[in-house]
Amino acid sequence: MADHNLETVSASINADVVIIGAGPCGLFQVFELGLLGIKAHVVDSLATAGGQCTELYPDKPIYDIPALPVCGAQELVDRLLQQGRPFDPQFHLGQEVLELKRQENGRRFDVVTSTGTRFDAGAVVIAGGVGSFQPRRLIVDGAAEFEGTQIHYRVKRAEDFHGQRLLILGGGDSALDWTLSLAPQAQALSLVHRRTDFRAAPASVSQMRQLAQAGSIQVLDGTVQGLQTDTGRLVAATVTRLDGQSETIACDHILAFFGLHPKLGPIAEWGMELEKKALKVDTEKFQTSEPGIFAVGDINTYPGKKKLILSGFHEAALAAFGVQSWLDPGKKQFLQYTTTSPIMQKRLGVTES
Repeated sequence: MADHNLETVSASINADVVIIGAGPCGLFQVFELGLLGIKAHVVDSLATAGGQCTELYPDKPIYDIPALPVCGAQELVDRLLQQGRPFDPQFHLGQEVLELKRQENGRRFDVVTSTGTRFDAGAVVIAGGVGSFQPRRLIVDGAAEFEGTQIHYRVKRAEDFHGQRLLILGGGDSALDWTLSLAPQAQALSLVHRRTDFRAAPASVSQMRQLAQAGSIQVLDGTVQGLQTDTGRLVAATVTRLDGQSETIACDHILAFFGLHPKLGPIAEWGMELEKKALKVDTEKFQTSEPGIFAVGDINTYPGKKKLILSGFHEAALAAFGVQSWLDPGKKQFLQYTTTSPIMQKRLGVTES
C-alpha cells in the first residue's frame, strides 16, 4: 500500500477515479471498479486506511458481513485491502480533499488536497462516511494532560487494558460494547453514564445489568467532575451522581465514549444537493446531483437509506457501473461474473490470460 503523506507535487496526477475516503465502502469501491478495469486513487484525511473501523473500534466484532459469521473491524479492513490489491490502488493518506471543481470541458474534475496533491480525475466517488470527525472530549480540568496515555476516546488494542482498573464513560453502543468486552479482563471496571437510561442496544444493556447485579462491574449515574493524580499519574476520578452525592473511583484508565462531532467540512461547499448533512443520490448508480460525482456509504442519503456496511457494499457495486458509464458513455455495458469471466479473472490475477 503506497502512502504519499508527504506529497507536495504541483503537477496533476491523471486518474480514472479519485475515491475520497478509505473506510470499508471506499476500499470495496476500489475492488468493484477494478473488476471493470478502472484504476482508482484513494484519498483519506486519516494516516491509515480503514476509516472509523480502524480509528475507533478495530477490535469490535462485526456479525453482518456475508459469509463471515464474525469478523473484527480491523480484520475486515485488512481483508478489503487484500481483496483490492490486484488492482494496484494508489493511496494518498493523511491529507484532506479541499477542492473539487469541474473542468471547463465538463467531463473531468480538478481535485486538490491539503498537502498540495492535485488530480485530473475522470470521475469522483465520495465515500467519506459521516465526514471528518473528532471525538467529544472529557471537559474536566487536567484531562488534556492524560489524553492518549490514560484518557482514551477509542480502543486500539484491547489487551492494553487487561488487568487494569477501568472507568468507562457513556451510554451508547461503544460504551456498552467495550464494557462487556473488557469486564472479564479488567482488574475492576466502573461504568458511568449521565442518565439512568442507556441508548445502546437493549441486549447489551441487559447483559451489562446482569454483570452489575453479579458484582462484576459497578454502574453509576452521574458525571465526572474532577481528576485525582499522584506523582504525575491519573489515579482516580470524582463522580457527582444525579442525587448530588460525590464518589471517588480509583482508575488507571478512563475510556470516554461521548460520540463524535461529524463535520462535512469542504464537502458542503462543492455544490451538491444535501439533505440533513448527507449527499442526495439516485439509487440506480448512486450519482449525486453533480454528474460524474458519486457517493457511497454513510455520506449519502436516499429513500429507505440504511447506514450499514452491507448497504454501502451494494452501493459501491452499482456506483462502479455508473462510473464506467460516465467515463465511456458510448460503451455498451455487460454484466460479467468473476466465476466465469476470463477478463475479470485476468484482472484478479487468478489466470494467466
